Amino acid sequence: MTMKLAIAGSSGRMGRMLIEAALQTPDVQLVAALDRVDSVWIGRDAGEFDGVKTGIVISADVDAAFAVADCLIDFTRPEATLSHLQAARRAGKAMVIGTTGFKAEEKAIVAEAAQSIPIVFAPNMAVGVNAVFKLLEVAAKILSTGYDVEVYEAHHRFKIDAPSGTALRMGEVVAQALGRDLKDCAVYGREGVTGERDPQTIGFATVRGGDIVGDHTVTFAALGERVEISHKAANRMPYATGSMRAALFLRGRTHGLYDMQDVLGLR
Repeated sequence: MTMKLAIAGSSGRMGRMLIEAALQTPDVQLVAALDRVDSVWIGRDAGEFDGVKTGIVISADVDAAFAVADCLIDFTRPEATLSHLQAARRAGKAMVIGTTGFKAEEKAIVAEAAQSIPIVFAPNMAVGVNAVFKLLEVAAKILSTGYDVEVYEAHHRFKIDAPSGTALRMGEVVAQALGRDLKDCAVYGREGVTGERDPQTIGFATVRGGDIVGDHTVTFAALGERVEISHKAANRMPYATGSMRAALFLRGRTHGLYDMQDVLGLR
């Protein structure tokens, strides 16, 4: 069964990559492309970025998109995603949400919506990153005593939330494996005379600059050794191809909240 897809944020860096991936993925049919109502790309062909004629005109009408699409893939901003989510509920259609920067109460809205429609909601759709999540769970359980945990992430200058959703998820995976709550043990910045490191904390370091697509490293540092688990993205295509797998995973599902661990069978 072919999955008919709509892509949100079509003129953005991620949106363009999603369109390219959709056009190349078997069993996926791109049927709609969305952008902001004030975008200069409204009314133009969705494949124009790559010199491809798709016959799909970029629009701001999300209800019209859901009239023809089975699923919307959304990597925009929380406020836009939540608006699209309401349209998905009205239409009874699926969503793949890769948007980051949600507040706790906004995540709760997504979870509530999943009671009536199927949703894959994950901070990172790349298959490699989700393999790292699983590796971190195993490593944290093995290195549970005597190891300090630090999460490093770097992204391009245009990213507007920090730490990244992927870095936070890495911290959550480690904290859960160690029986901790990330809200209680996270340290997001150090400056001045901080005193000795609290061994129960999980530290985060953030870099923003240039065109870095996404680097993430979790370090387990002990006296005499350290273990590092890293993922580095050279471009955005891994996020896009993972999103296609997520959309195909939702075929035939009527409701439920899933993440990429479900999609990849890593539970």
